[in-house]
Amino acid sequence: MKLKDKVAIVTGAGSGIGKALATRLARDGASVVVADLRNAEAAAAAIAKETGARALGLEVDVASESDAARMAEEAVKAFGRIDILVNNAAVFSTLQVRPFEQIDAAEWRKVMDVNTLGVFLCCRACVPHMRAAGGGRIINLASGAPLKGVPLLLHYVSSKGAVIALTRALAREVGRDGITVNALAPGFTLSEGIMQNREHVKHGEASRASRAIARDESPDDLVGAVSFLASADAAFITGQTLVVDGGSAMV
Repeated sequence: MKLKDKVAIVTGAGSGIGKALATRLARDGASVVVADLRNAEAAAAAIAKETGARALGLEVDVASESDAARMAEEAVKAFGRIDILVNNAAVFSTLQVRPFEQIDAAEWRKVMDVNTLGVFLCCRACVPHMRAAGGGRIINLASGAPLKGVPLLLHYVSSKGAVIALTRALAREVGRDGITVNALAPGFTLSEGIMQNREHVKHGEASRASRAIARDESPDDLVGAVSFLASADAAFITGQTLVVDGGSAMV
């Protein structure tokens, strides 16, 4: 129960990686806000039943300034504070794998709006509450893709590279407030959404083949790293990108 009395927000937690992360933080003792465009209330109810923790489901579009602000306000209204923000929501599994010349500007903007603007808006909404609480933990889900130069998903790879840059810059700004900001870079992970997209599964075979630990990555492979970064054990770690990909990208 190393996160007892802490309050965590996890975006994109209605299913897949986000739900796995939210469940682990709840097991660690945190009250959890499950924010997602879909399945938020059902996921929160399932997490509460499984872990015994308090959980709140909120329908949130992270690319919406008003939704991000409302998310923070509802979290404080329900639980009194915000200690942990996990920016997991992203556009990925619905994207087509294709050469960059075939990506239109509208799709590029959509990816950037969710994957980068969404991280910014959620951080901006939550940091004042973390300051009021005397500190906090921000964990941004990046990817190993920008570290390796993965082709055929240029908008997604670019957005996750931006998340790493944002993480480093924000860590400099809020360190004096006792807030750490770190990024988690998974490898190609077989989440629920990915498993429904054969094109992505095939594209991810190269990632699996490049790993030192030669097996598929699942959402459960990421929960320990997030648990650590959210805890007091990581109090002097900030601005870092922790790669959890079985040894594909070694940095």
